[in-house]
Amino acid sequence: MGRIEKISIALPEEMLQSVKEAVDSGQYASTSEVIRDALRGWQLREPLRKAEIERLRKAWEEGLASGPARPLDFEEIKRRGRERLARAQQAPDG
Repeated sequence: MGRIEKISIALPEEMLQSVKEAVDSGQYASTSEVIRDALRGWQLREPLRKAEIERLRKAWEEGLASGPARPLDFEEIKRRGRERLARAQQAPDG
């Protein structure tokens, strides 16, 4: 883990109570252990969050590049959906 540095953090009362309950229940040995575990989880999620933001950014850019919005023909959408459903129902079991 390397060098350990002691810091001070401020938590809302509800979070502090959750930390204390985790320690009191024996789930964790100390409040520091709770915080370290939470930070490890954050470190694992952060790259996924960044990737999702990038995916949404690309989708946004693709949407803008696709041109202006057009009115939707709901009857046409429903017709095509019914056709796809009929084809799927007719397909042989595979």
